[in-house]
Parts: sequence; C-alpha cells; structure tokens
Amino acid sequence: MVAPLDRHLDARAAVLVEGFSDRAALDVLAERRGRDLRAEGVSVLAMGGATEIRRFVGLLGRPGSDMALAGLCDEAEWGYFSRALEHAGVDESGFFVCHTDLEDELIRAIGAAGVVEVIEAEGELRSWLRFGKQPAQRGRTVEERLHRFMGTRSGRKAQYAAALTRALDLDRVPEPLDGVLAYTRLPSVG
Repeated sequence: MVAPLDRHLDARAAVLVEGFSDRAALDVLAERRGRDLRAEGVSVLAMGGATEIRRFVGLLGRPGSDMALAGLCDEAEWGYFSRALEHAGVDESGFFVCHTDLEDELIRAIGAAGVVEVIEAEGELRSWLRFGKQPAQRGRTVEERLHRFMGTRSGRKAQYAAALTRALDLDRVPEPLDGVLAYTRLPSVG
C-alpha cells in the first residue's frame, strides 16, 4: 500500500522511487551516511510502480511548488520517468537510473560471495541452496540466481535491499543510490 501523499506535501524535497525495496535501501544508506532524511525535510516515497510517476510528479512538481523532486528507477522504467518529467516541466537532474535494477546494482557492488554471506546472516542459506537446485535455475549464473531469489517471496526484495545496503562497503555504493542522496543534501536542493 502506498502512503497518502498529503502528509508529504510539506517536505522540502521528495525522492520518488518505484517500490519499498528502493525506499529501504535509501533509508539504510542515509542512516549509514549519518543523515536523518525526515529531519532534513526529505520524504522518500514508494510509488507502487514506475507507471505511477506521472501522478506523483503532477501532485508534487506542480508549477510554483518549492518542493525539489528527485528519484530512482530501474533502467527499463526510465521511459515512464522521463516522459512524466518532461510533461510536467520538471528538471531530470535529480533522477538516477539503476543499471538493470536496484538488486543488480547491489549484487555487483557486494559481489556474489558477499551476497551469499548476507543471505546466511538473514537465516536463509538453506532456502538459497534449495532454490539453486531447482531445474529452472540450471544454466543461470550465480548473480542471476541471486537476483531471482530476492524476488521469490513477498517482502524479500525490501528485506534484502536493506540487508545488502547495510553490508555495503561505503566506498562501493552504487552511483544511483549515492547520487540521489547527494542531490537531496542541503543546501543544494531547494
């Protein structure tokens, strides 16, 4: 369920993301970077999918609004974002695109062995090993299997977005994640 927009209208900046996993990763990364987004007046809004971008930009990015808009999306969804931003006359400079998607960015940043360590720390190593033995997983790379594993149960994408972001070496944070947070930092926004 997507949060009502009215309680975010007084924020100085809004970060529009496709879903809860994106929001979880940004919340954890902000905390690890020593930032309190809420105290800074930055709302991270999980829209419930890329196709909702036009509605969110229409409400939050209307002419005369002092709210700065930023965002994060998957590579395949950039078309929705760019058309909505162009239609509303909103600058794209605060919007960042994940190569493939968030999970791919995190898997590449941590490495397959590191992701498996996170899976073990999350208590799901047996599930991961069983998953890897399924016939549908044969012929896939370990990175492809890791990516698929994260989407096999409701809530698992958000769980691993947070867990993997906690495990990230802060010198290897994917550029789209660091970029959107840097864009929202005072005084550069507003």
